Amino acid sequence: MSADTKTIKSGPGAAAMISAGIGSLFLGLMTTGAVISVDLKNALSLYAPAGPLSGKTTVAFAAWLLSWVILGTIWKDKDFNFSRAFTITLILVGIGFLLTFPPIFEAFE
Repeated sequence: MSADTKTIKSGPGAAAMISAGIGSLFLGLMTTGAVISVDLKNALSLYAPAGPLSGKTTVAFAAWLLSWVILGTIWKDKDFNFSRAFTITLILVGIGFLLTFPPIFEAFE
């Protein structure tokens, strides 16, 4: 390697992947939470025509963005095992997806 060759760290990429999983998880948590709690459902109604969906997506977006900023800052100069990051992301997205699946969240009604 020459002196001017720069290596790119994998931490920011891992942060982006995992934060996408966190956003998905929060969408699932808000979907199920709105079924469990009428107060949460009402609090998530940020825009009346859309109902609680407006709050669910806003919270999920905020969780994704905040986690991306935090993890990206923490891991900006670090290498992260991409296989591990991908596995974590798949687990988070999978749980989030399950929590948005009607038979799952309707079981809490």
